[in-house]
Amino acid sequence: MRTTRSTTRKSPVTALLTALATLLGIVALGALGPGTAHARSADDLATGLHISDGRLLEGNGNDFIMRGVNHAHTWYPDETRSLADVKALGANTVRVVLSDGDRWSENSPADVAAVVAQCKTNRLICVLEVHDTTGYGEDAAAGTLDHAADYWIGLKDVLAGEENYVVINIGNEPWGNTDPEGWTAPTIAAVQKLRNAGFEHTIMVDAPNWGQDWQGVMRANAQSVYDADHTGNLIFSIHMYSVYNTAQKVTDYLHAFVDAGLPILIGEFGGPADQYGDPDEDTMMATAEQLGLGYLAWSWSGNTDPILDLAIDFDPGRLSSWGQRIFNGVNGIAQTSREATVYGGGNPGDTQAPSTAGTPTASAVAATSVTLTWTAATDDVGVTGYDIVRLSGGSETTVAASATNTATVTGLTADTAYTFAVYARDAAGNRSARSATVSVTTDKGGSTPGVGCAVGYRVVGEWPDGFQGEITIRNTGATAINGWTLAFAFADGQTVSNMWGGVPTQNGGTVSVAPASYTSTIPTGGSVTVGFTAGKGTTNAAPTAFTLSGASCATA
Repeated sequence: MRTTRSTTRKSPVTALLTALATLLGIVALGALGPGTAHARSADDLATGLHISDGRLLEGNGNDFIMRGVNHAHTWYPDETRSLADVKALGANTVRVVLSDGDRWSENSPADVAAVVAQCKTNRLICVLEVHDTTGYGEDAAAGTLDHAADYWIGLKDVLAGEENYVVINIGNEPWGNTDPEGWTAPTIAAVQKLRNAGFEHTIMVDAPNWGQDWQGVMRANAQSVYDADHTGNLIFSIHMYSVYNTAQKVTDYLHAFVDAGLPILIGEFGGPADQYGDPDEDTMMATAEQLGLGYLAWSWSGNTDPILDLAIDFDPGRLSSWGQRIFNGVNGIAQTSREATVYGGGNPGDTQAPSTAGTPTASAVAATSVTLTWTAATDDVGVTGYDIVRLSGGSETTVAASATNTATVTGLTADTAYTFAVYARDAAGNRSARSATVSVTTDKGGSTPGVGCAVGYRVVGEWPDGFQGEITIRNTGATAINGWTLAFAFADGQTVSNMWGGVPTQNGGTVSVAPASYTSTIPTGGSVTVGFTAGKGTTNAAPTAFTLSGASCATA
């Protein structure tokens, strides 16, 4: 949910957030039980993208899993090149912010037609959404779903025949936290209004509670909303931000829909922490990949608060740490996206694997990172990406993914020997033979000349025998930091049990943190955030000193 390009998120009070796991676990278990969804065949009323047995399929019956981002087109209409940029980074879908004129300047039929054409030119599936409905019932400026439905009907001539390429997201986060039970009836009415007007597209509906459904209203009423669409081509969209700050909350919500045979995707989500908590994006992405569900990260660029900008100033060459996580991290877009078969991607008839990539060469070898480069592979259809693996004994572990023939592997240990290799893959999922290997020994470490840093440390939450902490590392120097090691010490016996954004090593009270792939680079003036949970005793004093690659940091 975003309004006026803002990243400010409406959120329930802290006490209600604390109760989320219980609420999501008990709301309407009977209403969303296993086996309650309609069983429809893949050919039943199928026109282009459609739903069958709880899955989003293409017109030819192939599964389609969205992997993409949100783009704020209505506020940045001149940034149409962004569609080509996100495609080049591996996305197969873009969710495009539009306005029906209720709150912002209306996107005209000609403009929408141009957006669809841009999506098709760049071989992207296009999710179109009206943003004016955001927070209805709580935000007085928000428009209604009925008005949004009228806007879509006014675009019927533009959208007719585009069912293979376009999903209609009726309205963004169309209800706030006030009386969210009011969401169900107007959602059903808007869906039926579009069906009565002759729309055959897959329709996407967002949850109330500013998209996060922390009171479980969409979860409780999903079956009745789904049943109200006589085509069955309806998919639910949950937006996951700070409400979803634990693995259990994420998995419980997504599994509830999958277990009931109801289609769902993560239509927006964030990773960086805010004043309400720290979203568990790692679990979101891992669970989406495990269950074969789509996800669309918020957002490409242009947020008032740039913490959620994937690309800085719309520049694909300047991905933020959040952008690196989404595109190049584990379970990220480069690793998991498959182009829609309507464009030729994922063609079941394509069984030819790419050629073997060239032997990697190592450069920029640091204490905790190394850059690998290799000669690109070739393919009869096209290479879509590479998986970089670390070999140890007889096993291999995927450590990075890339859409190009270079990658930086981070989170390594100083003065340690490593062996790496590369696989190429194509849009159909065929993977090449493994490349020849390269062996690298990381540097011993020590101070990094010219490093300027400031470190902020805070306790996010605390319980009798443990706590959740957050460390923000800011680059105050004159050059970008590429690869780093953060060191500090606990005085009260605290023990790190889990960490995201970094890889911890602890010896007594001394903690050393290597970066994750998506936090390795800290641009000048920029920052990255590492979160963790830890055990503790009766006292929990904060560390008093921090070093970054051996250089002392100011505390913030």
